[in-house]
Amino acid sequence: MAQALVYIGLAFSPPGLEWPKLNQPDFAHGMSLLYLMFALGVLLLTRRLMPYAKLTVSATLVVDIAAAVMAVTMMHDARIGIAMMLAVNLSAGALVLPLRLSCFFAAMATLGMLGHTLAETSQVDASPELLESGLFGLAYFASTTLCHVLGRQLRATEALAEQRSTDLANLSQVNELIIRRMKTGVLLVDDANRIHQINESAWMLLGNPSADQRDLGRLAPELSRRLYHWMTSGKLDETATQLADGVPEVVPRFSRLAPSDDSHVLIFLDDTSLLSRRAEELTLSSLGRLSASIAHEIRNPLAAIRYSAQLLAESTDMNPSDSRMVEIINNHCVRLNEIIENILQLSRRERSRPETLDLGRWAHAFVDEYKQGNDIGGDSLKVIHTGSPVAAVADPQQLQQVLWNLVQNALRYGRMPGEPARVMVVVRHGEHGVPLLEVIDRGPGIAPKVAAQIFEPFYTTHEYGTGLGLYLARQMSEANQAALEYVRVAGGGSCFRLVLTPPARHPSDPADGARAAMR
Repeated sequence: MAQALVYIGLAFSPPGLEWPKLNQPDFAHGMSLLYLMFALGVLLLTRRLMPYAKLTVSATLVVDIAAAVMAVTMMHDARIGIAMMLAVNLSAGALVLPLRLSCFFAAMATLGMLGHTLAETSQVDASPELLESGLFGLAYFASTTLCHVLGRQLRATEALAEQRSTDLANLSQVNELIIRRMKTGVLLVDDANRIHQINESAWMLLGNPSADQRDLGRLAPELSRRLYHWMTSGKLDETATQLADGVPEVVPRFSRLAPSDDSHVLIFLDDTSLLSRRAEELTLSSLGRLSASIAHEIRNPLAAIRYSAQLLAESTDMNPSDSRMVEIINNHCVRLNEIIENILQLSRRERSRPETLDLGRWAHAFVDEYKQGNDIGGDSLKVIHTGSPVAAVADPQQLQQVLWNLVQNALRYGRMPGEPARVMVVVRHGEHGVPLLEVIDRGPGIAPKVAAQIFEPFYTTHEYGTGLGLYLARQMSEANQAALEYVRVAGGGSCFRLVLTPPARHPSDPADGARAAMR
């Protein structure tokens, strides 16, 4: 656009200046006006032509070179300035175009200037002008090459900056997500006691306040008092406190955002229930290893006691009281052996090997095998599965142990006084097609207070129970990506529901396609 305005100024210069001398004034006026209109059109269409940058720059350079050659022809006195302005156009184009194409336009401009000079040799001695045109050609190639290299470096720098910006944005999002999902509550508080940032755990530990409540003194006066005490004295109160009704107790910790920044403080709220749970897990892990070592030491003398009791039972001259004593010994040996097996299972924690199972067929096979290996007498144990096939992913061996524990408990405790136990293994689909395996009995059910603790280790309400059966069942369920829960049955009875993982469907599954079409 600036170059077109220069051509207009030269072509329409006042007659009194007599510079530059125009060979064809009318043609010079028309050419400069047309070039101005072209430059103005390109300027107005710049945004629309951005997707076609290389093609647009190439076409513009062709017009610029042609206009410069015609301007030099019509305004010979201004040839040096026009040639220098053309170098600016070629250099600007080289920032965008490939090197080979940029050199092509530089060669075109050089030939144009040399051609004009050769055309003038018939009128004047053109030797100095040929030298000028040649030097301008060298300048065109040099500036084009230099600007191309500069443009390539600028593009590489821009791409690197954009990549760094994207990485920084992704890292910021990751950090924000980590902080937001941390189990430890995190708050950022300024020197005016106002909360600037808060993660989900801190929001819950403060009693789920509204978004506009940002004053720490009103939200948690005790936490505000401890913060003030820490900032003035430098001492930290590590006693647990409850910041709102119905939330766990927390132990607050404080840290300045930067060593030289006293205006912002980070507050960390450690949930004591999580700490207790971790301590309990460590205790159970240590207890499991200790119990396993003790169980191995008990097994040998227990086997000797039981073998001796069996030999005594084979004696023919035992009176009824001695026989009763031997029976008590055998019963307690069986109970001790069951405790040892549960403890060894607790310590082993074998890795699951999941398979895709047809739960209906698998449940029928399990019930048949259980009846063959255990005398259930007058009790009832049956499978209920009348719907479509139910598929699930689980380790069949571990699933068998889980169901064996549940069925054993149902037959033992799920009966009304004086009546046989009625236990059902139900296989069905739950919500959203999730496979379910339920063990239901028609006994007295479990009291709510007891139901809240039945999955805890070593908790039992029976004098001969070990308190490990349901705990092991839940542990093995979680190892198979399943969830074991207790559901109270309306009208009496208990239901232990195992929510299993469905098999992954193939993308070309027609059932998925039909469901997608229905949506």
